[in-house]
Amino acid sequence: MKNIPNKRQWIGIKTIVPGVVLSVVVSALAVLAERVELQLTGGAWVEALVLAILVGAVCRLFLRRPDIFEPGIAFTAKYFLEVAIVLLGASVSAAAIAGMGWMLIGAIAAVVSVALIASYGIGRGLGLPKRVALLVACGNSICGNSAIAVTAPVIRADAEEVASSIAFTAVLGMVTVLLLPVLVPLLGLSATGYGVMAGMTVYAVPQVLAATAPVSALSIQIGTFVKLVRVLMLGPVIFLLSLAAGRAMGGRLAVHRLVPWFILGFLAMLAARSLGFIGAGLAEAMGLAATVLTILSMAALGLGIDLRRVMRAGPRVTAAVVLSLAVLIVASYVMVLLLNLATA
Repeated sequence: MKNIPNKRQWIGIKTIVPGVVLSVVVSALAVLAERVELQLTGGAWVEALVLAILVGAVCRLFLRRPDIFEPGIAFTAKYFLEVAIVLLGASVSAAAIAGMGWMLIGAIAAVVSVALIASYGIGRGLGLPKRVALLVACGNSICGNSAIAVTAPVIRADAEEVASSIAFTAVLGMVTVLLLPVLVPLLGLSATGYGVMAGMTVYAVPQVLAATAPVSALSIQIGTFVKLVRVLMLGPVIFLLSLAAGRAMGGRLAVHRLVPWFILGFLAMLAARSLGFIGAGLAEAMGLAATVLTILSMAALGLGIDLRRVMRAGPRVTAAVVLSLAVLIVASYVMVLLLNLATA
């Protein structure tokens, strides 16, 4: 009798192996494509995370695959991402948060909140489903693709909803990096003011570096600092979405139902880092592991996407992303003016 559970577990593992292996292959192709892009252009304008979705979706579009791959693809898309979220908690410490300056942190939180509400309202006004509107709002207001990827399991978004949100957010993110430096002479921004605006409007940390490098080293430092605070907003937002999702399902408000296990794990890792149980070296290694797992989960997500369905939602999602970004840029500029950072 003792051998029966072991046999069942082994059968379960064998069931997910093909899909996991396929996700690894797609992820490897995405990382390779990013390196080729880096060699050709000098910068990774499209991150491996986005490329993994695209490669996976193209494979789904042109290659027929047996059903044997489906369990592993579903497992990778869900559980690898959840583990990655837990590991990301080790990259944040309470001391780092406190040392950033509470006035600036408060201003960033206010702008992110305004952008979230406005973006969601724009999405719903354009007729987007609630979950897509939420994904676009979180991606636009906080940290682009990563925010969309983390929000998706909390609100139970499906592959097509995630893919359409990420696809158009990624394209607009690249355009923003190229055009944002034009605002420096147009608005008469100082290096500090521009750094704040770049940190508030550009989606990914590497893109912040790309957008601020042409201006000044100070803009790079300020932009990265602001971007970090903006990313930290993901924790409270996801927590509130978890509460809302739990109430929407009805029933008793048990903590394990309201708050997903990976959010509790994220908070536990944050506490461990803040208390000194996780050193800088280990935190860096955990951050790298989180990146790898996220790319793998995005590859699996791409493999589950029907591009034909995604493109049918294109115009409305594009309009929502563009208008939401416009709101974020305006709100960020107002923030810079109120903080007296616009000019040198």
